[in-house]
Amino acid sequence: MIKSTLFLIRIFAAWCALLFLAVALWSSLPGIGQFEAPIVLACMITAALVVTGAISHLRRVRLIAGRVDGETLGNRQRRQIEIPFEAGEAFDLLDAAIRELPHVEQVRSARDSLQVSAKVARPNPYGNYALGRWNPLQWFGTPRNQLSATVTPNHDSGSVTLICEPESPAWTDLFRVDDGTNLENAEAISRAITRRVAERRRNEKAAAVQTAVEKELTVARLSLLHAQVEPHFLYNTLASAQLLTRSDAQRADEMLGHLIQYLRHSLPRTQDEMSTLGAELERALAYLEILKIRMGPRLEVQVDVPETLRATPLPPMMLQTLVENAIKHGLEPRTGGGTVWIRARAGDDGVAITVADDGDGFNAATSGTGIGLKNVRERLQLRYGERAALAVVANFPAGVAATLTVPAAADADTAGARSHG
Repeated sequence: MIKSTLFLIRIFAAWCALLFLAVALWSSLPGIGQFEAPIVLACMITAALVVTGAISHLRRVRLIAGRVDGETLGNRQRRQIEIPFEAGEAFDLLDAAIRELPHVEQVRSARDSLQVSAKVARPNPYGNYALGRWNPLQWFGTPRNQLSATVTPNHDSGSVTLICEPESPAWTDLFRVDDGTNLENAEAISRAITRRVAERRRNEKAAAVQTAVEKELTVARLSLLHAQVEPHFLYNTLASAQLLTRSDAQRADEMLGHLIQYLRHSLPRTQDEMSTLGAELERALAYLEILKIRMGPRLEVQVDVPETLRATPLPPMMLQTLVENAIKHGLEPRTGGGTVWIRARAGDDGVAITVADDGDGFNAATSGTGIGLKNVRERLQLRYGERAALAVVANFPAGVAATLTVPAAADADTAGARSHG
């Protein structure tokens, strides 16, 4: 109540001083100065308009802010808003919020300096002003507001300084009220920023939930892959070993030894446990040795994996998937068979592991469903993000080459810890 009374007294006192000056000037005019009735009537009408306009301003400010104090009553509003995003993202969010403000016009933004300014038409919340252009409350300033906003970069956020004010000098505030329009603009921009930040957080949360679901599905598929050995492969291997026991007991014994080695490396692991390139290579070689006994001279294997790289962390079954693809879709369909190459090289981007064959290549009849490669890509993304990749290209002069690129040992540990953090 005290703030409202002081506000009314300040406005009324400023107008009384102005009207006193007007009366003094009128009285000094020769001829018409002796007629006091016109100037007195004008002063009374002006005083009535001033008081009613100020009271309307008080009531509207109370409706908008729910309170009346020095901060809400002012024609010029300042807000300090913290946006929990990097300065560039905070600027984009602020710029979008200002451009959606009702009655906004002449928006000027400079992303390099992180500044936005705009003009805002000032609506009259009560329709047309009484007496129109003859209303003395319309004689000071222009019926338009303006705003300026600056983003100050912090460590991991942007601090917005927002100023909403009339497009007129500060001295006009002594005589004119803005009917709470600048308060409304400042509140509207603050709400828009809050809503956009909350929407961004919801989207991030939804994306995190989606990623977690995808990871669970991928882990489930991996667990299933670990828990089962392909029935046809196991059946064919045991059938071949049984047949060899009648004609070549030594080769049958070798085949069973390789099968034991393969099965030992195929035991299920915990979902977060990593294997190594060396362990995965032993599993793949056991698999290939079994196939060499079954396929005979139709299959050749060449391995070039330096000992220094065999400790490279590698998700289980990835190398095996690439080797199985080379056999099933590249060499087995060919009558003459072919060669499988496994090689590894260290580079600036990590360790590149390549499985290549000289089989049928990208033949639609033998290309398969792509589920195995899709599973590998999903697991790489979940484990390493953008730091790992799978590239599948045509091999020259025939066949396919699939290359896994994964971080080296120290980098892989860091990436793995971050993916589970």
